[in-house]
Amino acid sequence: MNQKAEVYWNEFWQGKEEEKPQAVSAWQFGADSDQLAQLVIDGRKTATCSAHVFYEEENEPMPSVGDYSIILSSGDSPLAIIRTVNVEVLPMNEVSEEFAISEGEGDGTYTYWWNAHEHFFKKELHKLGHTFKEDMLLVCESFELIHVK
Repeated sequence: MNQKAEVYWNEFWQGKEEEKPQAVSAWQFGADSDQLAQLVIDGRKTATCSAHVFYEEENEPMPSVGDYSIILSSGDSPLAIIRTVNVEVLPMNEVSEEFAISEGEGDGTYTYWWNAHEHFFKKELHKLGHTFKEDMLLVCESFELIHVK
C-alpha cells in the first residue's frame, strides 16, 4: 500500500468506536480503473470479478467476506473504501445475470458484461500464456461502499 492510501486509511479510522481492522489492501480495477472506480463511487458498481488463475499467478490472497479495500485511481491516489460482503468462485458461464448487472458496467446487460469480460480475459490470459475458456473459474466479489474520499 502506498503512503497516500495508508494516510487515508488511518484518517478514516480516527475517532471511530469500531476497532480498525489490521489488514487492508489497496488496488486499482484491472481495466479502465478510473471509470470503474467512479461507478463504485456513484453506487452503480457493487461487484467485481477476476480470473482465479490471476490470484495463483500473482500469488495474491483470495478476497474474504469482511475484507476492506482501498480503491485507487490510475495514478495510485486513494478514492474510496469498500468492504467485501460475498465471495464465490464460479465458472464464468455460470455467473448469474444478477451478479453481472451488479458490476454496473456498460449498458448494464449480461451480454455487455460477457463480451467485455471475454475480451479482457482473452487479452490478459494471453500475456500469461493461458487460454480463455468459457468455464474458467472466476472469483466473484460483492462489496459495499464504506467511504468516498
